Amino acid sequence: MSQKVLLNATEIQIALHRLACQLIENHNNFEHTVLVGLQPRGVYLAERIKALLVEDYGIKDVPLGYLDITFFRDDFRRSEKPLEANKTQIDFIVEGKKVVFIDDVLFTGRSIRSALTAIQSFGRPEEIELLVLIDRRFSRHLPIQPDYRGRQVDAINGEKVLVRWQEKDGEDAVYLVEQ
Repeated sequence: MSQKVLLNATEIQIALHRLACQLIENHNNFEHTVLVGLQPRGVYLAERIKALLVEDYGIKDVPLGYLDITFFRDDFRRSEKPLEANKTQIDFIVEGKKVVFIDDVLFTGRSIRSALTAIQSFGRPEEIELLVLIDRRFSRHLPIQPDYRGRQVDAINGEKVLVRWQEKDGEDAVYLVEQ
């Protein structure tokens, strides 16, 4: 198994700042916008984006929630091992709000389709956007595209994009792993 560095810690930080600035351009003070990190790995990106918006760019109130899509996936019964659900924590109203889904990697689009179904339990958003750190553009099974992307990656199906976060994995890096 070989791996190639796609983004190092500095490049990730630059991408995060660019993504935060793009969000500010489109959502101004976030008065009608909420961020929703997709469990499990989109949460790290969502927390980083929120921290930048608040600490570096002075946005006062940025609602952030976490959405578990485990049982909304179309493949959740295909696994031999029992599924472990993550925690959904959305303690704000999404009805009439602009919702920004945040995930680390956009691959087939199935996770986003699941999130679109799952968020309906919390109300009907005015609009939903998608922010991802990595967009694997040639791997889509569904017609889903990100509104904000940190980096576009052309990976063939035998390759895996691995995002590592300091908080969880001890480093900030994105690798292309050949299996």
